[in-house]
Parts: sequence; C-alpha cells; structure tokens
Amino acid sequence: MASLSWPAAVPSRWELAAEAVVVKMRWVGVVIGYLLVNVEPHPTANGTMLNALLGLGALYALIDTWYSYRGRVFLGHFPLAIATLEAVFIGLLCYFDSGLESPFRYYYLLSLICCAIRHDRFVTYLTCGLHCLSCFLLFLSLPPEQQHVRSLVLVLVLLGWATWSANALAELLKRVGDHMHELNQSLQEHRALLEDRIAQRTRELEEAQARLLHQEKMAAFGLLAAGIAHEVGNPLTSVSSLIQLLQRRIQDEYAQEKLELVSGQLRRIQGILRELIAFSRPAAKERVWTLPGEIVQQALDIAKYYKRIVGRTIKVQVSERLAPVYVVRDQLVQAVLNLVLNAIDATDRGGTVEASVSQKDGEVVLEIADDGHGIQEPARLFRPYYTTKPHGTGLGLFVTRQLVAENGGRVSFESQPHVRTVFRIHLPIR
Repeated sequence: MASLSWPAAVPSRWELAAEAVVVKMRWVGVVIGYLLVNVEPHPTANGTMLNALLGLGALYALIDTWYSYRGRVFLGHFPLAIATLEAVFIGLLCYFDSGLESPFRYYYLLSLICCAIRHDRFVTYLTCGLHCLSCFLLFLSLPPEQQHVRSLVLVLVLLGWATWSANALAELLKRVGDHMHELNQSLQEHRALLEDRIAQRTRELEEAQARLLHQEKMAAFGLLAAGIAHEVGNPLTSVSSLIQLLQRRIQDEYAQEKLELVSGQLRRIQGILRELIAFSRPAAKERVWTLPGEIVQQALDIAKYYKRIVGRTIKVQVSERLAPVYVVRDQLVQAVLNLVLNAIDATDRGGTVEASVSQKDGEVVLEIADDGHGIQEPARLFRPYYTTKPHGTGLGLFVTRQLVAENGGRVSFESQPHVRTVFRIHLPIR
C-alpha cells in the first residue's frame, strides 16, 4: 500500500496540470447543478437551500480557479479536509433534493475522479471511505419511505468501482506523462549536444580555413618579397660598384662627401633588402634556444618599415639575465610582430607603443602595450575574420594565439578603452 504523501510547497508539473483539469470539472458540476435545480426541479426538492449550497460550491470553485491561475493548489496540504468538505457538501445536496435517488449522487463519482487526478492512490481510497460514510449517514437521515437499500448498495458499488478505475487511469496518465517528460528532456539534451557539436565543428572549420588562408598569403608574400629583393638587389649592386669606383678616382673633398652619403644610403637599402629576404624565407619548424629579447627586437626591426609607425613612439624595455626559451623562432617573431602592428594601428599620432620582456613565476612574458582606442568586444577578439580595422583581415590575433599555443605558451590581455591595452605572450621556462 502506498504511503500518504502531501503535496510540496511548490506544486509539481503534474499537480499544476491536474489542477487545471479539476478546476474545469468543478465548474461543469456547478453549472449542471444549477440547471438541475432551476430548469426542471424535483417536486420534493428544497430549491432555496439547493441554490444556497450550489452558491457555496461556486465560491469554492472560484477560489480554486484563482489559486490555479497563480500556479498553486488550494488547500493542497490538506487533501482529506477537502474530501470531508466535499462529502458533507454532496450529502447535503442529496438530502435537500431527493435522497439517494438524487442526480447529485453522481457528484460523489466526480469528486473521486478529481481526487484520483490530484492525489495518490491512498488518499483516493480514504476519500472513497469518507464518501461511503456520507452515503450511509444520508441513508440513515432519510425518512423510512425513502430508505431504499438497493439505492444505497448501488451507490456504494459505484463508488468502489469508480475509485479503482480512476486510480488505475490516473496512475497510467502519470506514468505516461513522466515518461514523455523524460523523453522530452532527453531530446532537449541531445539537441543541445548536437548544436554544441555543430558549433564546434563550424569553429574548427573556420579556424582551419583561416590558417590555410594565412599560410597561402604568407607564401605569396614570401615569393613576392624574394622577387622584389632580387630585382632591386642587382641594380643596387651595380650602383654600389660605380660609387666605389668614383670614390677611388675623384679626389675632390666635396664630391667625396656626397658620394659617401650616397654609399651610406645604398648600404641602408641593402640592409632592408636583407631583412626582407630573411623574413620571406620559408619558416623554420625546428625549435631552438632563443633569447626573448632577440625575438622582440627582430619583430621591431621589421615593424619599423610599417607606414603607420610615423608619429608613434616605440619604447623597448628588456630585463637582463633572461632565461632562453625553446621555441620556433620564426613563429614567435611573427606572433610578436602581429601584436606590434595591432598596437600601432590602435594608436593615433602621438601615441606610444611599449614592448617589454620580463621573467616571473617560471615564465618569460613578452608584453606589447599601447595607449590607443582599446578593445570594444573582447569576447570575439580571437575569432578568425573578426576585425575592427578597415584594412584588416581578422587573422592576426587568431594566428598569434595559434603560433604561441604551438610553442607551449598562451596569450592574455587586459584593456581599458582609451587608456591602456596590454597583450602578453607567456612562454614556459624549460
């Protein structure tokens, strides 16, 4: 036998759904009762008393409806109190109508069905017992000429049958409802999992596409840079040879001074070409021990040819006695260069870009800071193709994080718009 369980303070999904059904059944009962009393009244019925009782029933149904709309169950903690009130209410309706022959006796069945929907088996059987007691007391209170034993037995049999069938049906509905709820939850979980997997696969595809695009662009840039360096280098070599020849033959001091200036500018151009060739060569994949300061300096040597650097101040601070890092040098140079170029783009003329290298907590930290516009949407910062620059591709930070991760490091940042933005590359010390 199931134990008596009281409804919780917060009604369950089943209780609220059942309460909505019960409220509708109560109103149907009240309306039918008014029709029975007032449309075609029984000759022996007390119409005034029956209308008064039905008014109380309507008031109770109204209160029950109000609680239902608020997502609560009226007197949900006291199911047997409700059963007692209903037993008395139905008994009085039958008494003032025509006894056990009254149509109101079917309200007992309606009450049992409502109880089976709202409560468990044990409460429903107790309610059946209260209704049987109500019928028996009604039988005893009737005049002898209205005490029909057959009617009493019929009502008691109907109550027992209704209790059993209503309990069976309610339990079936509860099991089906719970099973459907579990299936729905499982479906929602699988749907969420599928959406997560689709989002993850889409993100991985975008990242793979971005890496491929970046590699193709770097390869094309390398070929172009190598070709330009070769085409420009040959004429420069000839010009440099002619300058050296003139310097040996011309003895005039003024001419010698001007030729030395031209020779110095030629050496500067040749140095730029060497750096361009070094940057355009195929990137090495082998890890080597490298000083962090050299990585930052090489990135700055390349960044100094960026046209937007004009009007910006570049500050460099490298701590002494830094431990070397075991990395792919070209990859780290490219990562630092991306951060430096972003910092330059983020600042206006008169702005400052600071590059520093330090060592703490078992890490070497390469830091690029600027006093520019700052970051407006940090959540989308490292996503491929996301950029706020009209000339940007949205691959710089994405590639930077990928390159640093391949070397066992990580990238962090902090930003205060229009005050200071700092990107840090953390590399482990091995």
